[in-house]
Amino acid sequence: MSEENNKIEATTDKKAPEAKGKIVKKAIKGKKKKVQKNVPIGCAYIKATYNNTIVSLTDQAGNLLAWSSAGPNGFKGPKKSTPYAAGIIVKDAVEKSKVFGLKDVNVYVRGVGMGRESAIRALNSNGLTILSIKDVTPIPHNGCRRRKPRRV
Repeated sequence: MSEENNKIEATTDKKAPEAKGKIVKKAIKGKKKKVQKNVPIGCAYIKATYNNTIVSLTDQAGNLLAWSSAGPNGFKGPKKSTPYAAGIIVKDAVEKSKVFGLKDVNVYVRGVGMGRESAIRALNSNGLTILSIKDVTPIPHNGCRRRKPRRV
């Protein structure tokens, strides 16, 4: 059936004056039906850096449902990393994920920006139930090599 929907017909169009015997390809496509996913439990990943805040909402397998950031929501420059911007970002991401029926989330927070706590509070105030909060900020165990001491 999929072969019938995606046929390409090559015909010589002599009736149309602009074609003048050229081969014209016509694509016949059938529309696929979108499968509506219902995801009651998911994960919320909050990346709060010094310069920006990014929120991603996924299902339990990690497939992305919705995301939002400060830039697409109209914030520029130093305003992108503020707690107010984090609240607006979360509101936008939750609105996009309402289509999937997301109700409960496990929250994973990464980074040390100002939008950390306000993003978590905004998740709760926008109708999502928070099941757990986990800090997954990467911590260096030994870090980079220190500078050698300066000789004067």
